[in-house]
Amino acid sequence: MLDGRWRTNFEKGLRPVGLSLRRLGFTADVLTTIGVVMAAFAAVSIGAGHTKLGLLFLVLTAIPDVLDGAVAKASGTASPRGAFFDSVMDRVADALLLGGVAWYVAGRHGGYWAVLPMAVLAASMLISYERAKAESLGFDARGGLMERAERLVALGLGLLFDVLLIPVLVIMLVLTVATAVQRFVKVWRQASMERPVVPPKRRPRRRTPRTSSATWQRRLRNRPQ
Repeated sequence: MLDGRWRTNFEKGLRPVGLSLRRLGFTADVLTTIGVVMAAFAAVSIGAGHTKLGLLFLVLTAIPDVLDGAVAKASGTASPRGAFFDSVMDRVADALLLGGVAWYVAGRHGGYWAVLPMAVLAASMLISYERAKAESLGFDARGGLMERAERLVALGLGLLFDVLLIPVLVIMLVLTVATAVQRFVKVWRQASMERPVVPPKRRPRRRTPRTSSATWQRRLRNRPQ
């Protein structure tokens, strides 16, 4: 929801920042990599029980994730390769973050509760796959109640107030599954629309030119007896 409605305008506002970072030598790929490294630090911090430090690294994960697109567009280096790299690294960062949360929850609340953040991870991977597959088929699957930006905000809230972490994870799971259903229905409707059937083109028949009666008469007269 936030990604679809606000991200484009937000990146336009960050264009001067993107130009400044580009002049300093930062590329979009470098910023994306920094974001993944910060996610790894966040995962270790959360798993070790330092949730406030994990929250700090979570913020440091989100900042490069926003700035990499701004740098790519401001410098004119946006490309399919960069978009692919950014998308894959986002999934890696999500796995690290929620893996760290599962580690923390298992140690504090018991092993069974660790299934909850892993279920959120599985649902988030599903909605990412739905979008990627839909776009490869020419459909639009963007939007939903719980996209990546909303998940990061909700996770940050849970880390800020430890007592809210389990309820926040439950809400994240419900809304992420709802988003997966929304995207499935959206693409299903697009794919079910009747498309005009274009009849195959027929090659024109090559007709043998007809011989006139006068020509036949001359051929008969000239035929040897």
